[in-house]
Amino acid sequence: MDHKVHTERYELIFQLSGAADDVVRVRLTDRLGAGGFPVYEDETGIVRAEISDRGEVRMLASGGHQVPGTPLLARLLNEDAPRTP
Repeated sequence: MDHKVHTERYELIFQLSGAADDVVRVRLTDRLGAGGFPVYEDETGIVRAEISDRGEVRMLASGGHQVPGTPLLARLLNEDAPRTP
């Protein structure tokens, strides 16, 4: 397998019906998903996603009976950019 440097953080944007989009920030973990790409998770460990080098996202269940939704977008987070509230 290639030893590529992977992006440290992403924002996963989920569309909610009738409301503003839900944004979840995820960080790189030391695990790989079934597709061989890195697994990212939020600070709680509940939201988990395998993100390919092309930005394709596969959501991963973190517990029983969980049916994770699919995000509209995985946006790279630039660590040097100012944060928006």
